[in-house]
Amino acid sequence: MNGDKQQYIRFDWAMKRLLRDKANYGVLEGLITTLLGKPIHINKLLESESNCDSMEDKYNRVDVLAEDDCGELFLIEIQNETEFAYFQRMLFGTSKLVTEYINRGQGYENIRKVYSINIVYFNIGNGTDTVYHGKTVFKGIHNGEHLKLSPFQKQKFKVDEVSELYPEYYILKVNDFNKWSKVPLEQWIYFLNTGDIPDDATAPGLNEAKEKLKLEQMTKAELNAYYHHLDNVVILKDNIKTARGEGRAEGRAEGRAEGRAEGRAEGLEEGKQEEQKRIARNLKDAGTSPEIIARVTGLSVEDIRKL
Repeated sequence: MNGDKQQYIRFDWAMKRLLRDKANYGVLEGLITTLLGKPIHINKLLESESNCDSMEDKYNRVDVLAEDDCGELFLIEIQNETEFAYFQRMLFGTSKLVTEYINRGQGYENIRKVYSINIVYFNIGNGTDTVYHGKTVFKGIHNGEHLKLSPFQKQKFKVDEVSELYPEYYILKVNDFNKWSKVPLEQWIYFLNTGDIPDDATAPGLNEAKEKLKLEQMTKAELNAYYHHLDNVVILKDNIKTARGEGRAEGRAEGRAEGRAEGRAEGLEEGKQEEQKRIARNLKDAGTSPEIIARVTGLSVEDIRKL
């Protein structure tokens, strides 16, 4: 697909080392523009506890916090390692930014708009799509209508919908997407997964990535660190696959064991009930009253009368 077989640096590594340079903002701008469907121009990267540059590759987590020229915040997180509470972490990250980037004493109208963009290389939740978008809406419980802003609020806040005042979340599940497409967003997902950028790429930011993220531009020391990172990614993927396989195997084994145990228990219970009914019939045939049979067998008087 790519005639010159040019190799490009994986996006997660580029986020750690290259894309924090102002000269390379075009790549990040392209991703966000493609995702949001509107032009985004990054003004600067901000320092934040959510903007940590961890050098510990084994955790395979990268966070970048960007601010555009409108003052909106973009928290971009890349996560290679499975995390079952990742949904809550997304909430924590945006909540922290909301409070971190408003000065004490300022009115609530100064709260920043936050976009949480999450690129995950593991199976988060239960869904078959590759891109998910979440936002806050207020819906009437009786008539189903969405709560709207007043004309004054629209003018004051310069937005049209209540949801535009709240954080928005994007989840890109890129791990299993490997089909090249003419759709810009799918081109980005393909690159995020494979690290490949075909010659006919048209998505915003990918042409910049082709120029900025060439593997051949790295020094020997950078290459050694990069290949070490790739090794960690492969090991992590193998660990995840192994855990999934062991989980399925253990689940099947436990299911079979539980099934056998439940079968034995059910069989014993059914046998016990049949024995009680046999005794009850014999006593009934002998003229014993239903009340006495009930005390002997534990069956109800109504059930005994039906025998």
